[in-house]
Amino acid sequence: MKNRTKPWFKTLAAACALLPLALGSAAPLAFAQVDEPAAAAPAAPAETRAAPALWVVKDEDTTIYLFGSIHVLKPGLSWFDGAVKQAFDASDSLMLEVVLPEDEMAAAKATIPLALDQSGRTLSSRLEPDALKAYQAALAGLGIPPAQFDAFKPWFAAVTLSVLPLTNLGYDPEQGAEKTLTRAAKAAGKPVEGLETLEEQLGFFDTLPEDQQVAYLNATVKDIDQLGPTIDRLVTLWSNGDPDQLAVLMNESMTTTPELAKILLADRNARWAETLQARMEQPGTLFVAVGAGHLAGPQSVQTYLQQRGLAATRVE
Repeated sequence: MKNRTKPWFKTLAAACALLPLALGSAAPLAFAQVDEPAAAAPAAPAETRAAPALWVVKDEDTTIYLFGSIHVLKPGLSWFDGAVKQAFDASDSLMLEVVLPEDEMAAAKATIPLALDQSGRTLSSRLEPDALKAYQAALAGLGIPPAQFDAFKPWFAAVTLSVLPLTNLGYDPEQGAEKTLTRAAKAAGKPVEGLETLEEQLGFFDTLPEDQQVAYLNATVKDIDQLGPTIDRLVTLWSNGDPDQLAVLMNESMTTTPELAKILLADRNARWAETLQARMEQPGTLFVAVGAGHLAGPQSVQTYLQQRGLAATRVE
C-alpha cells in the first residue's frame, strides 16, 4: 500500500496553489465547533535572503515573465526584491493561476457546496478500518472532533488536513507569493487576471473518482507528520533557485500516477502555454506567477512553450 499511496501528496502539492488560500476562508465553516487556544505573538524573525527562479519569454514588442510561486511561506523570507521585483515593476499586469474573490467568504461559499457530500454517506464509512483509525488519530492530533468531516467529500478533508499542520508550523498564506504579488499589484494599480477560475480549480479535485479521493486522504493522513519537513525542503530549493531539484522533490512520483499527472499538470500546463502564446500577440509586459511545480520538470510550462516555438530564458 505504501508505494501506491505515497505519490498522491507530492502530486497534488505540486498541482494547485489555490486551495490552501481558498481554505483559509472555507476551513472556519468546517471547524466552527473547534476551540483553538490563542497564540502568543511571535518575535519578528531575522530576514533570510532568497533568490527564486525567474524566466522570460519575449519578442520585439511583448515580454512575459514566468515566476514559480510558493503559496504559503514564513515571515522573514526576502524574495520580492532583486530580479523578481524588477520584473514585476516593469510589468503592466499580473496573471495568477486564479484570482480569488476579494471577499474571502465568497471563496468559502464557492467551495463548500462542492465539498459537501450529498449522497448521505459519511466520510468515515468510506474508510477501511485501519485507515479510519489512522484518520481519527490525525484529527485528534490536531484537536479536531472525529466526526468533523463526515458531511464532506474525502478530497476536502485531505486538502484541509494538508493545510492545518502548516499553520501550526508558522507558514502563512498571507506571506505566500500569490498574496504578496496581489497586494503589490493592487497598490501599483496593475490589473490582476487568472489563467483559471476558482470553480475550475475546485473541479479538478471534486471530479476525482471516489477511490482516488479516498487514496488521497489516506496518503495525506499517512504523511501528515512529514508535511513540515517536506515543505521546508521545498522552500529551501525554491529559495535557492533550483528548479531541477524542485522537480525531483515535487514531481518525482508522477510516473506512478500518470492519469492524475495528466489532469493536474500536463494538460493544464499545455493550456496555459496556449494562452501565453496568444498573449504574445499583445504588446506589453506581463508577470505570470503559477505554482512552482508547473515550471519544473519535463512537462513544465516552458516545455510546452518551446513546442510552440517560444523559448523561455532563465533570468540571472
